[in-house]
Amino acid sequence: MEQKVEFKSSGYTLKGVLTRPDRKDNVPLVVMAGGWCYTKEIVLPNYAKKFHDIGCATLAFDYRNFGESEGDIRQDLNPWEQIEDIRNAVSYAETLEGIDHKRIGLMGISYAGGHAIITGAIEPRLAFVISAVPVIDGYLTLRRCHGEMRFEELLHLVAQDRKNRYEGKPSGIIAQSPKEDPSKELTAWPFPHIYSGFMGIKEKSAPLHEHWTTIESVEWLLRYQVKPYAERIYETPVLVAIAKGDNITSADLEIEMFNAIPNPNKSFVSVGGVDHMSLYTKADHLEKIGQASADWLKETLKKI
Repeated sequence: MEQKVEFKSSGYTLKGVLTRPDRKDNVPLVVMAGGWCYTKEIVLPNYAKKFHDIGCATLAFDYRNFGESEGDIRQDLNPWEQIEDIRNAVSYAETLEGIDHKRIGLMGISYAGGHAIITGAIEPRLAFVISAVPVIDGYLTLRRCHGEMRFEELLHLVAQDRKNRYEGKPSGIIAQSPKEDPSKELTAWPFPHIYSGFMGIKEKSAPLHEHWTTIESVEWLLRYQVKPYAERIYETPVLVAIAKGDNITSADLEIEMFNAIPNPNKSFVSVGGVDHMSLYTKADHLEKIGQASADWLKETLKKI
């Protein structure tokens, strides 16, 4: 029941995969949104299987500039453009036959876990939102991850890149994460196990993944804040699922964001024994958050 599809977003053609359960009636649909330097093959199909098991269709896609989708600046990651792509994925889903248009929702992972909360605040068409291990505050997160001295180097790199762009040069590039020693290579996310994890996924299932992005993408991340949008979600059901003690996207920031959601129809899951990257690389760890998400959605859909 898997079908390659495409739709337009801001004039760009985005490529996706629509998967339907083996049912004839109108079914709910989950738009699947990936994180930093994702292509649609990274982790999303694993989570999607859990939603298929409860009778939901899923739509995973490549953002503009990534994977099979069009885009003017490859590997350029503007969160607001990605959120626009997510909203256009919802619009595309509304054109599909066999889909219950009143039960279209969103799951976002990592960077897109934050996108999911923001989209939930500004997109009234969403019937539900699932946010897994979300990035909440880009500035605080990068400062914690890099440490103060290395973070200062990152700020200087971003400032120089802005100067270069003003002079008409393209944004420079920066690795997503280091191959080995983070003290010897300045990267966006200074964790070697991110590199090894993504390279393993690239080899097995996501050949179009590229492990770098523009420096301007990091500048966008430094301005990224989710909590102000969480405070605007009054009605849309929300699940926030985190890895207990997550040291990449910061569990305390995730908890603070969840507490800021005024909607009483919200749920929170903190999964022990896993970390941010093990949710990518260990099937039994992914199973825990995947199953928790599907169980919550199954109950939530009964009320929509």
